[in-house]
Amino acid sequence: MSRTSIQTDQAPAAIGTYSQAVKVGNTVYLSGQIPLDPKTMEMVGSDVEAEIHQVFRNLIAVCEASGGGLNDIVKLNIFLTDLGCFAQVNAIMAEYFAEPFPARAAIGVAALPRGARVEMDGILVV
Repeated sequence: MSRTSIQTDQAPAAIGTYSQAVKVGNTVYLSGQIPLDPKTMEMVGSDVEAEIHQVFRNLIAVCEASGGGLNDIVKLNIFLTDLGCFAQVNAIMAEYFAEPFPARAAIGVAALPRGARVEMDGILVV
């Protein structure tokens, strides 16, 4: 089965040796998104809520470049440097997703690239 790399300038450029997403058949594997502004490649916001919204905007851009949308995500992984922010993630996630919600994991981590407080990756089916 063929593999297609997905790239869009509406999401931050990869800051390493990876693709923003890879499509295999009708499944798309999204790389982790942190709260970088795709135009400036700078971190956004001074609070975790702004970071979470930017991560979702970045995921939306890659989903759309893949031929799908955020509600096509079947599995979402959320990495947080402070699991105390879990309630904020839930509240903001409800603004972006409709039922049935994706399967999800929330994982506490010691650090994320560029000092981000949140990173998300996922799998969608288009």
